[in-house]
Amino acid sequence: MTDGSDDVTSANTDVDWDARAASFDDEPDHGLRDPAVRRAWAGRLRDWLPGRPGDVLDLGCGTGSLSLLASEQGHRVTGVDLSPAMVTRAREKLAGRDAVFLLGDAAAPPVGEQRFDAVLVRHVLWALPDPGRALRHWYGLLRPGGRLVLVEGVWGGGAEAAGIPVERVTALLAPIAGPPRVERLSGDALLWGRTVTDERYAVVAVRGASGQQ
Repeated sequence: MTDGSDDVTSANTDVDWDARAASFDDEPDHGLRDPAVRRAWAGRLRDWLPGRPGDVLDLGCGTGSLSLLASEQGHRVTGVDLSPAMVTRAREKLAGRDAVFLLGDAAAPPVGEQRFDAVLVRHVLWALPDPGRALRHWYGLLRPGGRLVLVEGVWGGGAEAAGIPVERVTALLAPIAGPPRVERLSGDALLWGRTVTDERYAVVAVRGASGQQ
């Protein structure tokens, strides 16, 4: 097993994301079509992302719903997704905005030497074979003072459980960053468009001038 993979369960690498692109936004927290859900995510992003307009890297961006919110808040967005159909929809959604979408692996995004003021990753880390390596790479893409924003959780239970516990994420971050901020998100039904009882959370780590917080 690779670093951390023993704590990541049921990562479905066989999902046809191109086939799911057409209906992906039907989920309340994917498409953010409900004004109340949209406002809830916009409020969280405003708190998590830098207060001033900056460069935001949205990894596993899907159809670009969070990218759009970040763009509306003044940020310049680079989105990366492995699915051509998702990338196409994201480009359509943000047409005319200061945003670019790239086809590529979220774990190793094709951004070269570019650095960012925030790296935003929602529901991607749990599915990676080596989450520790991905976190180190993402953290290295931040400028000093930049923020790594992770939205993750653990869904279901028993043999059907999927996700990564917050304790594992903070343990993987400990060698590279200072103590991160953790926000529990399960109780905010507006984020998900319904009441949820499973574990959902956000982790925000800030890169200091010397590499740590």
